Amino acid sequence: FFFHPTRLSSLTLHKSKMASQCVARSTVLPAQLRAQNDVRRTASKVVTAQPKRAVVAKLASFSAKKASQKVTRDVRMRGEYGASSTSFYTTTEKQDKYDDLDTVLDAKCGDAQVKAVIKEMLEACADITEALRSALVTVEGSSNTFGDAQLSVDVIADEIMWDACRSSAVVAFGASEEEPEIKACNPNGEFTVCWDPLDGSSIVDNNWAVGTMIGVWGSKTGNKTVNNNGMLGATGRDQLTSLVALYGPRTTVLVALDDGVYEFSYGCTPEGCMSADGTFAPWICTRSKITIAPDCKIFAPANMRAAQEVPGYKKLLDFYMENRYTLRYSGGMVPDVYQQFTKQQGVFSNPTSKSSPAKLRLAFEAAPFGLLVELAGGKTSDGVTGGSVLDVQINAVDQRTALCLGSANEVDRFNSLIC
Repeated sequence: FFFHPTRLSSLTLHKSKMASQCVARSTVLPAQLRAQNDVRRTASKVVTAQPKRAVVAKLASFSAKKASQKVTRDVRMRGEYGASSTSFYTTTEKQDKYDDLDTVLDAKCGDAQVKAVIKEMLEACADITEALRSALVTVEGSSNTFGDAQLSVDVIADEIMWDACRSSAVVAFGASEEEPEIKACNPNGEFTVCWDPLDGSSIVDNNWAVGTMIGVWGSKTGNKTVNNNGMLGATGRDQLTSLVALYGPRTTVLVALDDGVYEFSYGCTPEGCMSADGTFAPWICTRSKITIAPDCKIFAPANMRAAQEVPGYKKLLDFYMENRYTLRYSGGMVPDVYQQFTKQQGVFSNPTSKSSPAKLRLAFEAAPFGLLVELAGGKTSDGVTGGSVLDVQINAVDQRTALCLGSANEVDRFNSLIC
């Protein structure tokens, strides 16, 4: 294991600080955290390139060694040594070169203001990444408006998002799932940004993957007779872009651009991507124009309690098991849906029943992911009429919805049994 090169410069300083004081991360104000991360990123520009070159050289040597070894069998396909033949390992091959964020946005995002808000949201995701790496998961002694106990990381992530929106030149309004109320940010801004700062609070203490979901609406949509933001009265289809960040061993973010869905990875140092001065771009594009196949063999069934009251859902789950679909479900919506973009297939289902009502928020969760799924060729369902969740009007900030999204033919199957 090695530390990412752009963080090497702060490692010694960090150790000395930890030796002299122990300060709970939740007490660090987001503005301070962002300033600290800015210092780290700036410092990486002046640190000698030798440590970075050494790391890259080591990785290149390892890759060359593996490539030179003759592969006599593919254990993943044959299921040897306990490897499942239904595990769906990645088929992504290493590229010789990866475009950085600015290169992709210049080519694939025609609106300068949308480009600006995407970069600001990615910067916030980078700061949340750094916070998650150092914050302890503890109860803050507070709860959100839904009665859920707030964790230290929930509060930090939410404040980072608010700090990003309030300091933005293009964000007019913001709304957080932690406190579902639209609040003014910049009176001269253009966008209403809606986010779930850290989805997966029930699994983050176990160090499982969690994420951030962000939807962006413009000022020209919505019901102008009752409000002046662009979200209330609008639909998910009115979003100008959406982003979903996944915080796991790596931080990756899906972004809706003009011609499709792109994935950006944070803090990676692939061979061939070092600049002349030995530094690396904070964000590189690791997947372009991602597609979701119409058929799949991976299912992620949420709210399985509803199967006790919804016969169609029980039939659907039985179908998956009888036909040997692969279960991939963690209980965190971000990793459970994000896998559809890495595996290029899959279905996520979350129907409702009388005793298991809708939990997912339309604006904070369903709409941002729905835009990405449909842009990648997948399909969505509102779980009631069978229509696209992107066509459901947003009439309240905390509006809930049933949901199914993913491979088109599997969403059709869900609709036929449940809607």
